[in-house]
Amino acid sequence: MPEIELSAGPVEYSDTGGDGPVLVLLHGLTIDGSVWRKVVPDLGEYRCVRPTLPLGSHRKPMRPDADLSMLGMALLVGEFLEKLDLRDVTLVLNDWGGAQFLISEGKADRVARLVLVACEAFDNYPPGLPGKLIVAATRAPGGLAATMKLLRFQAVRRAPGGWGWMSKQPVPREVMDGWFGPAAASPEIRRDIKKYGLSVPPRETLLEWSERLKAFDRPVLVVWAKEDKLMPREHGPRLAALFPDAKLVEVEDSYTLVPEDRPDVLIKELREFVPA
Repeated sequence: MPEIELSAGPVEYSDTGGDGPVLVLLHGLTIDGSVWRKVVPDLGEYRCVRPTLPLGSHRKPMRPDADLSMLGMALLVGEFLEKLDLRDVTLVLNDWGGAQFLISEGKADRVARLVLVACEAFDNYPPGLPGKLIVAATRAPGGLAATMKLLRFQAVRRAPGGWGWMSKQPVPREVMDGWFGPAAASPEIRRDIKKYGLSVPPRETLLEWSERLKAFDRPVLVVWAKEDKLMPREHGPRLAALFPDAKLVEVEDSYTLVPEDRPDVLIKELREFVPA
């Protein structure tokens, strides 16, 4: 994979290239861009860019002094767009919602459209029981290392209340091995996760940042899973109502990882939302 040097460190990414409209597809905590592997091949008319953010599945650790707080991570997305000179971008979020705060910080000038797919919003950071377990693990000595090692086992990966609530369809073992392997093997990668996990601001701050999202007057597509167990169903309509120009699509037969469970819906909606 190519990589680009950002202020926090090296960030790997995949890029389909071409002259089509640019889609930047983001992933969640302890996941990488392979979560979009069922979607990208059917979007050949677009330039699809998938950075591997330092959220735990990255293979190269960030600098020890890197700002990997929630806000720092959002600004890193903005820096990534700038360094690659990506303009008129459709920014697509799933699971992790922190990149919304580029808008709150007035740094979304390269973003022409926003797609929010079953992601963190308002005060739901980290989301549900799995998110809270990861954050709790970052606070306990040795907790994160133990958690990542447990995730080697399929029974843990599919356990209700944990990763089993991320997708209705089981994610292939080799894909999840790629997601969890870096943090299981590397203390430096776990250090990066801890920085993020320990940075979640108070509820009042999160809601204040969310209120500023109203300033984004460009098109927004909200795709929400009806059966999601981590992202409250009411957050979909609430997000759509927050933006001046937004459309809400509710998805059947899916949990949080809509790209895993219903890639067909995402492909259809992205094509309708972003003119090729």
